[in-house]
Amino acid sequence: MPHKLTLKALAPVTHDTNHYVFDRPEGIDFEPGQAAALMLDREGWRGEDRPFTFTSQPENTILEFVIKSYPDHDGVTKRLPDLTEGDHVLMTDPFGAITDHGPGVFIAAGAGVTPFISILRRRSRDDALSGSRLLYSNKTEADIILKEEWERMDGLNPVFTVTDEESSDFAQGRIDRKFLQKHVQDFEGKIFYICGPEGFVDDVRDSLKALGAEADNIITEEGW
Repeated sequence: MPHKLTLKALAPVTHDTNHYVFDRPEGIDFEPGQAAALMLDREGWRGEDRPFTFTSQPENTILEFVIKSYPDHDGVTKRLPDLTEGDHVLMTDPFGAITDHGPGVFIAAGAGVTPFISILRRRSRDDALSGSRLLYSNKTEADIILKEEWERMDGLNPVFTVTDEESSDFAQGRIDRKFLQKHVQDFEGKIFYICGPEGFVDDVRDSLKALGAEADNIITEEGW
């Protein structure tokens, strides 16, 4: 049986991304980085689900998500911003491959950064960011999710790169082998977390292996 959640608050994060706050029914346990599938509690929509990462901490009394909408497809992400306080969604039990395996290099594209939010917030809270770094690719600066928060995290030293905005002062281009060589040292023995579209994850994984990273130290989640 899916869990029924009640929306408590909704606020914008970027031009196409929102922060959702729901109540937390009993019996929901998860680790930072894990996700659950959400469904609209409406006729014709209860069978259509999409995975989203918890951005709240496991001990919080609420459930939070940061979700990017894709208006070109009439799916769950397009409909979620239309919710109002008191509306319901249905949620599966938590799942997910990305959990905290220790300090490392967190590599994301677009909404792929969301599994890292809870992990890096907890590490920041516990003064445990030493040895970690965020490499984050987006089309434009306006697409960067939680840019100011990443910049405020002492010890994270995020590197942002954009692919479709030549006027930006940030790095230009995709996260490829050359980019990784510039921003990462000592690939051997280091943990790497990758999340983003399937092609992005595959390309970055291949580049990391070619640069000396061990396959067992590369933790991935695809399809974001």
